[in-house]
Amino acid sequence: MVRVMVVDDEALVRCGLELILGSAPDIEVVATTDGVHAVEEARRSRPEVMLLDLRMPQVDGLAVLRALAGWPERPTVAMLTTFDADEFIAQALSGGAAGFLLKDTEPDQLHTAVRTLAAGGSVLSPAVTRTVINGYLGGSARPADVARIKAMSQREREVLRLIGLGLSNADIGRRMHLSTATVKDYVSAVFLRLGVANRVQAAILAHEAGVPAPAEAESGGQR
Repeated sequence: MVRVMVVDDEALVRCGLELILGSAPDIEVVATTDGVHAVEEARRSRPEVMLLDLRMPQVDGLAVLRALAGWPERPTVAMLTTFDADEFIAQALSGGAAGFLLKDTEPDQLHTAVRTLAAGGSVLSPAVTRTVINGYLGGSARPADVARIKAMSQREREVLRLIGLGLSNADIGRRMHLSTATVKDYVSAVFLRLGVANRVQAAILAHEAGVPAPAEAESGGQR
């Protein structure tokens, strides 16, 4: 069972997420609370995964994230937000968040995201990925990274391009007429070639190297 904690200032949101997550046979919601009591409750319930609301009126998600930073066995944290263009995205990612999820994420996608987080992966809703690569963590790619991209096969570069547009494995599979399992293998190969750990880093590097064409970046990542 994956032990999950939900932190949100709205009781209705907490209840809804608890019901959705609890419907999965392998996920257990061990606690729900607001930002004020989040650290204390996390210390008591010891969740593996924390879904943490970014914007809360008294103690916000960034403050909770900072409080968890020194823990030897901290939960894997994904930030919850209703915003697809939040100015705190970069701060949260640099503070150790493993990703961002919009609060309107579909139930089955939410279950998958929690399992991914528990396995040490990172998750980003496509709209949030586009926000990140469109300026929050921008810069110039190093020559060595550009050389690695040029050394990729055409199909690997296409997978990287679509990651850079914020597409999921399933979406990439539909675009490229490949199975999701095959796409997953290509994504793993791209990570290995680039020396990155997750989709966030790959998307940023793709953006910095100019892999997504500007016109496609505007339309290709839309869902």
